[in-house]
Amino acid sequence: MKLQFITPTLHGVLDYAAAIVLILAPRLLNLQEDSVLVYWFSTIAGAGLILYSLFTDYALSFKGLISYRGHLILDSAASASFILLALIHEGTTLSMLYCLVMGAGVIGVIALSGPEEATPAEVSAE
Repeated sequence: MKLQFITPTLHGVLDYAAAIVLILAPRLLNLQEDSVLVYWFSTIAGAGLILYSLFTDYALSFKGLISYRGHLILDSAASASFILLALIHEGTTLSMLYCLVMGAGVIGVIALSGPEEATPAEVSAE
């Protein structure tokens, strides 16, 4: 049984929410005192997520230049980067756990994301 219940539209909502968390959480947790690298990596990753979400081919984008599959590949790269950063940075346990939680969270969203939705043209052709 597949548990892929996150539609591309819901994925878009989660993307924008996650981007806000990636930008604000380091400030709220004072991560700049633990690891400047993690602090700025998260902030830039959040801004990047907003940027590539705005250009992903799903309902909540500005212009669909990136396929949904391409978007999931970018999400995978971001997740791997957070996990790698957790292992190599020289911060505290808090900043390491932050990176692991962010990386694992993205993996969870990817795993639960279903296939692309049919476009209105594809639905009317059926």
